Amino acid sequence: MREVIRETPSATTLILDVPGWPGHRAGQHADIRLTAEDGYRAQRSYSVASAPEDGYAAITVERIDDGEVSPYLVDDARPGDELEIRGPVGGWFVWDVSSGGPLMLVAGGSGVVPLRSMLRHRALAGSDVEARLLLSARRPEDVIYRGELADAILTYTRAAPEGWTGYTRRVDRDMLAEVAFAPAERPRIYICGPTGFVEGVAADAVALGHHSDRIRTERFG
Repeated sequence: MREVIRETPSATTLILDVPGWPGHRAGQHADIRLTAEDGYRAQRSYSVASAPEDGYAAITVERIDDGEVSPYLVDDARPGDELEIRGPVGGWFVWDVSSGGPLMLVAGGSGVVPLRSMLRHRALAGSDVEARLLLSARRPEDVIYRGELADAILTYTRAAPEGWTGYTRRVDRDMLAEVAFAPAERPRIYICGPTGFVEGVAADAVALGHHSDRIRTERFG
């Protein structure tokens, strides 16, 4: 592990030195395995947060308080620690600049991680594909990559900053209709977050007239 970056009180980015890392596509994930001193092993999958152009693998982990892996990765991991990693994995929830756009990204909480990889890939590749990110977060302090998301459309579901005039509710059909590209523009839509969030947003997108073959989803929990 090369570097540990605290993103929020409950999320940390780990920049990894992976010998022989073959490179990855934006949106892929990696399997991380930890082995305890007594030999017990636990494995979890985490989206790759870095862009292919970064030349390294990074993951961003949000703590699950009763989890077997995330508390260590978020609170205890230090540069020099060793992890077992397998990847990159996945070919469905990926986007390359050659895929074109427009690109509509919708994230719930830490579901922003693979979408950040796509946005970094777009920027570092010098792409002019139009892109929008709609991010749902509980509170301002829960927004991962805040410094990189100046152009994101944010909605807060529990507490908003003082003077906030933006959205203060869960992502719904009306919100999606207001911020997403029109169906006639045939955007590529990527949705990532908790299962209920993803299923609800995907259903709303279809109800608004977006074709299911333009929608990619990734869920957790």
